[in-house]
Amino acid sequence: MPLEIAVASGKGGVGKSTVSSTIAIALSRAGRDVIAVDADADAPNLHLVLGVDRWDREIPHSGARVARVVDDLCTGCGACAQVCPYDAVRVLGDGRYWISPVLCEGCATCGLACPVKGAIVREEVTEGRIRVARTRYGFQLVSAALDPGRPNTGKLVTEEKDLARRMAGEDSVIVLDSAAGIGCQVVSSLAGSHIAVLVTEPTPAGFANMRRAHTLTKHFMMPAAVVINKFDLNPGVTSEIESYARENGMEVLGRIPYDDSVPRSMVMMMPHIEAFPDSEAAKALMGIGNRVVEIARDWKGWWFEHRPRKIEPYKPVIISPRRVKR
Repeated sequence: MPLEIAVASGKGGVGKSTVSSTIAIALSRAGRDVIAVDADADAPNLHLVLGVDRWDREIPHSGARVARVVDDLCTGCGACAQVCPYDAVRVLGDGRYWISPVLCEGCATCGLACPVKGAIVREEVTEGRIRVARTRYGFQLVSAALDPGRPNTGKLVTEEKDLARRMAGEDSVIVLDSAAGIGCQVVSSLAGSHIAVLVTEPTPAGFANMRRAHTLTKHFMMPAAVVINKFDLNPGVTSEIESYARENGMEVLGRIPYDDSVPRSMVMMMPHIEAFPDSEAAKALMGIGNRVVEIARDWKGWWFEHRPRKIEPYKPVIISPRRVKR
């Protein structure tokens, strides 16, 4: 069974891609077969960190359906415009009704309201693409990009993971660079994974969002470890994060100091440990990568030691969408 490690945070901009790329490189250097997955279909960037500028193959991803008005059958009654919850129906200058493929969510409400059978049809559209490339570090990268305005990012991430699993061998390690937040993309990246690495920074917002991500990992009964980035900027909050980790049986994999060479390595499209190997941040990152290599050797033992003691179902707050009155 391939080991799946998901790197998440609950918040953007805390260094997930930097940590993910380091873990993937460290595992590859240790002789493990690695597949990296950029599980952020809205804003993929792991290929930039790893210096990938071309793709070996691209696979179109479809599955969503959007509505289309059949002009020859449309009577212009306007029933579709009255019921569309996404305000996707427009009246063109010549009086024809048109449904925006960007705004349409494919809910079929317009088709149910239309009095003329066949005047509104639903057609499958391409939502994005899954891309595969071999990095200069010897392992493969699976990435995805969702077309602007399209939904179902969680489904696309699931398709990425399924492809990575088909590519993986029994002893492979799949490293997932999750999206920010705790939305459907993050749920898809965590579901079925074995270990979560939660990256945070010592700010009230970073700590709060890490706790939210940790709640989600407990929903999946997944053990989580912690990486504290820029730990030296706020020692007080760093201590609070470490206390939280101890209380919840979470290993602190490492602490990365603030280093202004990190953004420069991103501009160079190189992992920080390659661009500035002698920097303090690079040394801390390699320490984290090497610790993950150790865990991966007996990950089932680590899993049993650090897994949550009981399942804690995650209960999201559901906010009903309201139609904006024009």
